[in-house]
Amino acid sequence: MPEQREILHATAVAVEGKAVLIIGPSGSGKSALALDLIALGAELVSDDRTCVMREEDTLIARSPPSIAGLIEARGIGILRLPVREQAQIAFVVDLAYNEKSRLPPQRGMTLLDITVPCLHKVDAHYFPAAIHAYLKGSRIDTE
Repeated sequence: MPEQREILHATAVAVEGKAVLIIGPSGSGKSALALDLIALGAELVSDDRTCVMREEDTLIARSPPSIAGLIEARGIGILRLPVREQAQIAFVVDLAYNEKSRLPPQRGMTLLDITVPCLHKVDAHYFPAAIHAYLKGSRIDTE
């Protein structure tokens, strides 16, 4: 089977080897959410462009070599941080949509023929902490 990969306009950070892939239009807050997660202990995988590869039934996030370890902090500049070389994508956060449900339904996003859970943006101060906790644990489906 030929290697499957694509480069997405996305940011990825990881906790304990599990990554969240953060997608959304330019200016939607991908890097800002990543910086919040890094402040909580997450590791940078990639900012702005993320290489997503399929390895059997899992999706792996990596940084293109030219931007490895770099992240944009608007109003401050480009920062150089320690980087995690790769991490398995556990779920996606799509910042293009605002979540309206208190207990949202399970949603999925398909990348390279693999479907992973997908969350929408929550406009609340606890959102980065909740994403960090999800990476450390799991989500209970209420449906």
